Amino acid sequence: MPKELKYIQVAALLIAAIIYLGIKNYPFTKSTSGTDKTEFYYVARVVDGDTLKLSSGEKIRLIGMDTPEVYYSNKLLRDSKRSGTDIKTIQSLGAKASKFTKDLCLGKRVRLEYDAVKHDRYGRTLAYVYLEDGTFVNAKIVEEGYGQIMTVPPNVKYADYFLKLERQAREGKKGLWKFK
Repeated sequence: MPKELKYIQVAALLIAAIIYLGIKNYPFTKSTSGTDKTEFYYVARVVDGDTLKLSSGEKIRLIGMDTPEVYYSNKLLRDSKRSGTDIKTIQSLGAKASKFTKDLCLGKRVRLEYDAVKHDRYGRTLAYVYLEDGTFVNAKIVEEGYGQIMTVPPNVKYADYFLKLERQAREGKKGLWKFK
């Protein structure tokens, strides 16, 4: 049998196996769960505490909450001036928030929920994010004290809920609140 024919047969077997097992189970693709047609995506990277990058390449900014900045930026300078906190402290808190988000969702399947406005001025998709097990990522970050409420109308669907979670985290000195 010619060598080229063997390669073609191996390639055909691989394609058949992928089709049989379902390409949706490959960890870098978009997939659906069961018959409900809910789309799930894999979190390929955690940019910082409130921004994810999906395996599709899409950048997701978590709606309704904000975490301290990790990287030097104009926002970091504004936050430092507004809060009276030095830049290194903010970045240290940002690294803790980023680690929490990374531990929570890196490499996991998530589904997205949108509010009134789907994209911000930087082109990021604005979304509420849920892990496959139902964990509400945006809320969990606030609840555990690694983010605080940031409401930007008209995306206000869970503003009251996030405010309640933030208040409880502050009072309980959870997450970053134990450092303030």
